[in-house]
Amino acid sequence: MMNTYIYILTDCNRNCLHVGLSDDLNKAVNSYECLSGFCFDAGSKVSRLVYHESLPTEEMALKRFQELSKFTRMQKERLIRRYNPNWIDLGSRMSNGSLSMLPTITPFRMKLSQLASY
Repeated sequence: MMNTYIYILTDCNRNCLHVGLSDDLNKAVNSYECLSGFCFDAGSKVSRLVYHESLPTEEMALKRFQELSKFTRMQKERLIRRYNPNWIDLGSRMSNGSLSMLPTITPFRMKLSQLASY
């Protein structure tokens, strides 16, 4: 059984926050480096992995992806800061295509009102 990943990428200036879904996190992060300027504003190179979750099923991942996609920018920033307060590029911790160096973030359920007050 393969896990499915929900992730948030940003550019070096943290101007753009992109929520994504993939069954191969390494491949997803690498593909954004190749696509810079193609899908996004030419000035923003969205390639810094700042948040990710691993979910056991595709259905759970899709539901969480839809949930995170509806978050406001402030809610996404709070979520990132909760697990990655310094906005470290977690993608740089991936070695040889392995996720073993990444901290494990399990999805949590928090009502939007709770997240807004966090």
